[in-house]
Amino acid sequence: AGGAEAASRLVSRLSVFTHATSLGGVESLASEPRTTSHRHLSASQRAAMGVRDGFVRLSIGLESVDDLLADLAHALEA
Repeated sequence: AGGAEAASRLVSRLSVFTHATSLGGVESLASEPRTTSHRHLSASQRAAMGVRDGFVRLSIGLESVDDLLADLAHALEA
């Protein structure tokens, strides 16, 4: 809910997750497909593929599960 604006706010509030597509490392990452992996497609093309503008992609690394969950909870509550 909230679309692209809400996704951007969520990602900007994360502190344990790094806002990046892929660094080839072991850290947890958060990215918005509309601005990264699917940026070459129009909004209607992405929607037809089921990739909505409010999606956030999480790649889980080696950080503590408790730290990652707390980071997500804080970002969602803010």
